[in-house]
Amino acid sequence: MEYLLMPINDSSAFAALSPSQQREGIAAYAAFMEAMGKAGVLRDAKRLRPAETATTVRIRSGKSEVQNGPYAETREQLGGYFLIDVPDLDAALAWAARCPAASHGAVEVRPIWPQQEM
Repeated sequence: MEYLLMPINDSSAFAALSPSQQREGIAAYAAFMEAMGKAGVLRDAKRLRPAETATTVRIRSGKSEVQNGPYAETREQLGGYFLIDVPDLDAALAWAARCPAASHGAVEVRPIWPQQEM
């Protein structure tokens, strides 16, 4: 079954790290991705640009409204995603616990809803 692991971090915390701490953080994510690759569970992963680069679209009263910036006004932002294919939720939660974001932010885990089930 496929699950989406979504690391949620305080984007300002990374910027406050020293260059060597930033390299260590990036290396931790690289090791996490390598472990998932070796286990054969990683299907896709992408890093998102900072939330301030987002554009939000809403339809209100039949008209499109475009807002520069993220919808949510919070320090914690979605940083990217890891699409994994594992037997069950317990396995997905075990991988989420290994994600570096779990130790300094959070990792939201959601099952993928296959198209044929909609």
